[in-house]
Amino acid sequence: MDITGKTVLVLGGWGLVGSAIVRKIIEEKPSRIILTSLLQSEAEESVAALRNEYPHLGPDYFVPWWGNIFVRHELKDKPREEILGDPSCRQMLIEDILDELTEDVLKRSSLYQLLITYRPEIVIDCVNSATAIAYQDIFQSSRDVLQKLQAAKSGKQIHELFEATEKLLSTLYIPQLIRHVQILYQSMHTAGTKIYVKIGTSGTGGMGLNIPYTHSEERPSRVLLSKSGVAGAHTLLLFLMGRTPDAPITKEIKPTAAIAWKRIGYGEIKKRGAPVELEDCPPEQGTRLEGSFEIRTSKTYTKLGDTLKSVFIDTGENGIFSRGEFEAISTPGQMEFVTPEEIAEDVIFEIKGGNTGHDIINALDNATLAPTYRAGFLFNSAITMMRKLEAEHNVRSIAFEMLGPPRLSKLLFEAHLLRSTFVTIKGVLASDPREISKTLEHYIFSERRLRAEILSIGIPILLSDGKTLLRGTTVKIPPYRGENVLPITPENIDTWAHDGWVDLRVSNMERWQNRFRQIMAEVESIPAADTSSRFLHTAEYWNHFDELDEGKVVGWIFIVEEKGRRMKA
Repeated sequence: MDITGKTVLVLGGWGLVGSAIVRKIIEEKPSRIILTSLLQSEAEESVAALRNEYPHLGPDYFVPWWGNIFVRHELKDKPREEILGDPSCRQMLIEDILDELTEDVLKRSSLYQLLITYRPEIVIDCVNSATAIAYQDIFQSSRDVLQKLQAAKSGKQIHELFEATEKLLSTLYIPQLIRHVQILYQSMHTAGTKIYVKIGTSGTGGMGLNIPYTHSEERPSRVLLSKSGVAGAHTLLLFLMGRTPDAPITKEIKPTAAIAWKRIGYGEIKKRGAPVELEDCPPEQGTRLEGSFEIRTSKTYTKLGDTLKSVFIDTGENGIFSRGEFEAISTPGQMEFVTPEEIAEDVIFEIKGGNTGHDIINALDNATLAPTYRAGFLFNSAITMMRKLEAEHNVRSIAFEMLGPPRLSKLLFEAHLLRSTFVTIKGVLASDPREISKTLEHYIFSERRLRAEILSIGIPILLSDGKTLLRGTTVKIPPYRGENVLPITPENIDTWAHDGWVDLRVSNMERWQNRFRQIMAEVESIPAADTSSRFLHTAEYWNHFDELDEGKVVGWIFIVEEKGRRMKA
């Protein structure tokens, strides 16, 4: 893709890799660069430095944006601890993570509003998403809940248990990651983004389960492995996004080494933004190791009135290291390191259509086992064998509701009813929708076994009056989500009928006729003289409409109507 004249959004542009990418992509002459960071000070500091470094590009070339891209817009500038400490904010967070992705949930997210405001053609995501999610530490949250649960059993800390449980729900890794990717995909689609490049992570700097660096717990660290787990899940979700026809081109560069460096200097050492205060414990004040050991103590130690100052190397998101720490972590046989400039070169080359060999999504495309010629050759044999057994046992094998979604079963049974009563696509099109509706209803009334099969797998049947429902003990639609009683409204009936009810109303018969007309129009648009391999859904494929094959028709619906076409082999 040509970068010249395009709007580029660099998520995490203040960081080590983001800064290198911004400087590298300037050479390609984009129209403007949106640079984001978690904190306002970071975003504005970066933009100020870039404007000073590139004064000829004008004051509006670099645009700062700040905030948490994983929460709704109104919470984006609140620290996570503040969100979790506020019951109303905590409830918002839980809803945004665990509720269905509605239009409201999408549009109130900070990421959506960012993308819609600037509509970038190119998005480069340098946010360490795996760290942001995994270091919320679900293990500590779980321990807190277990402690409060034990106390609650004896009638104590009931309110604290509720709060700890809500905090645990707020740290669920996979729901957060799924919601993030859902919002990312929908937002980029709406914004018209053409290419998305993620700077991912292995979580361990390329090391294995024997990694010696832990978070003061067992080896390997569960928190560190959680980071790797989230990073891997993130990659697979991006792999799926890359196989979605209306998604942007999707790539991921996944460094498997430490990344260094941003600067080397001497100065005050800070942890979580605060200076490390020097304190001393004179020998005469030493603690006797007797009885029990108190990890967190109220005892005060001698403050020296100074802070820790030393020589350091700034490795960006991974923190400030001493010479000794950097030497240990980067020595051959440990993490070693890769420079941010090398990552930036790979990113730019991939955006421009080059092949670095470092795109994880492309690697997965080539390493996964795709559909095979042998399987395709055997497909007809399997179908023939199943049809032979259907005839032998006098049954029709339509749907068992094991594949899902319920809409698949609903469509298959509706197509089967049309086939059983009108035989062919031509027969359906030659009939009046009211006649079709009435005929299908009479057929359902008379075919008890078929009716029972439909109802027994959880698919209700909506009769032609639109007010009477045949159902079994179990219904798949509407799904149970904590509420057992739902209001019956015309809108809900339409939604439920669409999602998983066999619908015998006249309006649905018209819908089926429109589908068949569209299929016929597609076939008629194929040039009569074209006998090449260009077209799949030819008249021969549909057997010249002299039959109605449930599977073929519903497959077409999923490809065309549901826009669910497989994009890659």
